[in-house]
Amino acid sequence: MSTETANAGTGAAGSADGERTYSVDNPAPVIAPPRARTGKTPKATRGNFEMHTWLFMRLSGIVLVVLVLGHLLIQLVLDGGVTKIGFAFVAGRWASPFWQVWDLLMLWLAMLHGANGLRTVVNDYAERDNTRFWLKMLLYTATVFTVLLGTLVIFTFDPNIR
Repeated sequence: MSTETANAGTGAAGSADGERTYSVDNPAPVIAPPRARTGKTPKATRGNFEMHTWLFMRLSGIVLVVLVLGHLLIQLVLDGGVTKIGFAFVAGRWASPFWQVWDLLMLWLAMLHGANGLRTVVNDYAERDNTRFWLKMLLYTATVFTVLLGTLVIFTFDPNIR
C-alpha cells in the first residue's frame, strides 16, 4: 500500500487530483505568518493611529487611577466626607487653580478614554459602514459637547451667584 493510498481516506493526499502527498520526506508546505505582507496585501492607510490610541488608553488609565483615587481620598476621607460636600465646598475648591486643573484633567481624560473605548466597541460590533459612521459621529458629538460644557463650567464657575 502506498502513502497516497494510505492517506486518501484522510484527505491529506491524492496527487492524481493535484493535491500533495504528505510524508516524512514531504512535509506540509510552509505557510506564511498571518501578518506577513505579500504582494496582494493592501498598503496600510491608517499609519500608527491605532497604536497611538492603544498607548493613550494605557497611559490615560494610569493617570486616571491616580486622579480618581486622589479625588475620592480627598473628598471622602480627608475633607470630612460626603456630608461636607455642597455649593460652598465646590466654590472653595474651584477658587484654587490647582483644583481646577485637577478636575479638568480628570474630566478630559475620562471623556477621551471612554470615547476611545466606545469607538473601539463600535468598530468591532457595528457591521454596516453607515451604522458605524453615524454611531461614531454621535459619540464624537457627545464627547465634544461634554468636554466643552465641563470645561466652561470649571473655568467660569461663579461662587457669588444668587
